[in-house]
Amino acid sequence: MIKVEELQLTFNARTPIENHVLRGLNLNIKEGEFVTIIGSNGAGKSSLLNVISGDLISDSGYVIINDQDVTKLPAWRRAGMVARVFQDPMIGTCENLTIEENLALAYNRGKKQRLKPALNRTVRELFKEKLSILNLGLEHRLSDMMGLLSGGQRQAVSLLMSTLQPSKILLLDEHTAALDPKTAQFVLELTAKIVAESQLTTMMVTHSMKQALAYGTRTVMLHQGQVVLDVSGEERARMSVTDLLNMFEKTRGEVISDDSLLLG
Repeated sequence: MIKVEELQLTFNARTPIENHVLRGLNLNIKEGEFVTIIGSNGAGKSSLLNVISGDLISDSGYVIINDQDVTKLPAWRRAGMVARVFQDPMIGTCENLTIEENLALAYNRGKKQRLKPALNRTVRELFKEKLSILNLGLEHRLSDMMGLLSGGQRQAVSLLMSTLQPSKILLLDEHTAALDPKTAQFVLELTAKIVAESQLTTMMVTHSMKQALAYGTRTVMLHQGQVVLDVSGEERARMSVTDLLNMFEKTRGEVISDDSLLLG
């Protein structure tokens, strides 16, 4: 489903502030896998998602999605393949549009169609049906401005928007980091439900090792732009946060604290 080979990415190349973010990174994700991604600050987590989504083009290496080489395709050309939810709830939705208009934009992602024709009775009924899954009463507020919703409500709508097109890949970039603990838990549980029901291939960057082990089917740790740990199955099921730290120390020969992982 997703294959990246020898990805290299450098910011500010050949300057005093050159930053080699991805260093020959390789990763192969099968269809239907839910991969949680962790790593210390600057490990390359968000950069990896940016390269897969097309928001960044790698210096070299390959990005293969569904056996198609998309390495040089811009983000808009990948919109029908990849959906994304960002850390900031304000980024994934437009506060100056109504809830139904935001949903219509997502519904028409990758289509050559204007916003207004999409808002017919049939589509509105679909939006109401989808919104009812959230149990937030938003199906009765289609004409409300998105800016009136709380951060958690907007993030829940962003998740829903990611499923309105048949793209089977979902990228989550610390999508609960800006939320309070109770709301974050709600969004995480909603995420797991949507991923399972829609059978999405998912990559979730998280700052929490507890989340990394509690959700998904596989956990990958990045360090200095490379994969240093990759666990799944029974091995992952038996692991604790302490085990994850110990594995990192054994693999890299470096001591790292829980707090330092929470930075990124």
